[in-house]
Amino acid sequence: MSNGNDPAESAPPAGSFEDSIRRLSEIVEALEAGDLPLEQSLKLFEEGIRLSRSSQATLDGAEKRVEELLSIDERGEPIVREIDVE
Repeated sequence: MSNGNDPAESAPPAGSFEDSIRRLSEIVEALEAGDLPLEQSLKLFEEGIRLSRSSQATLDGAEKRVEELLSIDERGEPIVREIDVE
């Protein structure tokens, strides 16, 4: 039975980038405390890796969008493209 304080059980569903970073921070704190059983630590570590990869992909996408927004052509004119906002 859960007491609601288990970091491994409080994982939010896929949410915003900010939610992922917040959850990743919680996981790091729980793992750094060092008082979790091995199996629970491994589950948190796996969740942390998934969140880290997902967050990195989000950052990569944002970086690409910024680069597109700041790009200029050979005449020094801004290149304007429609951006797919997800």
